[in-house]
Amino acid sequence: MSDLNMATIQLCGDKQNFILDKKDFKTGSKGYYGTGKMVAGGKRYQIGIQVVEIGSKPKEKEEKKKE
Repeated sequence: MSDLNMATIQLCGDKQNFILDKKDFKTGSKGYYGTGKMVAGGKRYQIGIQVVEIGSKPKEKEEKKKE
């Protein structure tokens, strides 16, 4: 199995694959992120893809919540 992560975007009937890289977001969440450009319906578009794993953000410790 490949370690390459891809997302396919379909816009105006045109499809394009985008490679997604692993990302640790500033919020603490984990996931994937990718960017690129594509032509769809005769127009150019800039694409940004953000995939965030639900529940991946670390929980605050109980001690911090009590303060």
